[in-house]
Amino acid sequence: MTQALVPKLTHLPVARGDLDGYIQAVGGIPMLEAEEEQLFARRLKEHNDLEAARALIVSHLRFVVHVARGYTGYGLPLADLIQEGNVGLMKAVKRFDPDHGVRLVSFAVHWIRAEIHEFILRNWRIVKVATTKAQRKLFFNLRSSKKRLGWFSREEVESVARDLGVSPEAVLEMESRLAGQDVSFDPAPEDDDGGGVAPAAYLQDAHADPALQVEREDWEAKTGRHLLAALENLDTRSRDILMRRWLDERKPTLHELAAEYGVSAERIRQIEAAAIKKLKSALPAR
Repeated sequence: MTQALVPKLTHLPVARGDLDGYIQAVGGIPMLEAEEEQLFARRLKEHNDLEAARALIVSHLRFVVHVARGYTGYGLPLADLIQEGNVGLMKAVKRFDPDHGVRLVSFAVHWIRAEIHEFILRNWRIVKVATTKAQRKLFFNLRSSKKRLGWFSREEVESVARDLGVSPEAVLEMESRLAGQDVSFDPAPEDDDGGGVAPAAYLQDAHADPALQVEREDWEAKTGRHLLAALENLDTRSRDILMRRWLDERKPTLHELAAEYGVSAERIRQIEAAAIKKLKSALPAR
C-alpha cells in the first residue's frame, strides 16, 4: 500500500477541472490501514515528512467528496465545496496527533465541515446572513430543521428555538434572512425583464465620483496651505487671540483675554474680527 500510493499522487486531477474524473480518481485510492496511518502520521509529526502528509491527505480525498455532497442544497458548485473541504482536510492533517488514539477520519470531519461552512456563508448570499458564531450555528441548523416550505408557525418557531437553545426572535430573524433573495446590482440587458429598476439606477453615490474627489482634495489642500500662510502673516497677539478663541478646547472669553492683555473686551473683539477678515481675504475663492 505505501509504495503503491505514491505514484498516484502526481497524476491526480483537480476538482475544478473534470469533476467526474476527479471523483472517480479519488474513489479508486484505497484508504490507509490503521497501522499505515499511524506510520505516516508519526513521520509527519516527528520529521515533517511532506510525502507522509500527502499520503494522509490523498487517502482521505474520497471522504471529502462524501461530506461535500451533503451541502449541494445551497446552490453552490460541488467542485468548489470539494476544494474548500480539501483545505479543511489539509488543516486537519497538519494538526493530527497520532498519540490521541483516534483515526484521522474522525478528527478531520470537523475541519472539513468548518471550511465548507465558511465558504457557504461567504458565498450563499451577497449580504451576509450570519456573522456571529451563534448565527452561523443557527443558519445551518435552521435549514436542516425546516421540514416544509413556507414560513414557520409560532409553534414550530418555539420548538426550533428550544431545540437549538436560542430565542424565538433569533429564529424568526434568521428565517427571514434565509427567505431573502439576492438582487443583481446592475443586471445584464438580457436579464432585465422590465419588471423593475436595477439598484444601480438609484443607489449611485455622486460623492464617490473620482473626478469630484480629486477636485475636492486638491481644493482642501490648497486652502490649508493658504490658511497656514495667512496665520503666519498675523502679528503675534492677533494670532494668539484667534487660535485660542477658535482652536483651544477651553475657549477663553473676551473678558479673560482683555484682562490678560490689559485692554478692553471690545478691543479683543475688534482684533479677532480683523484677524478673521485677513484670513478670509487670503483664502482662494471656490
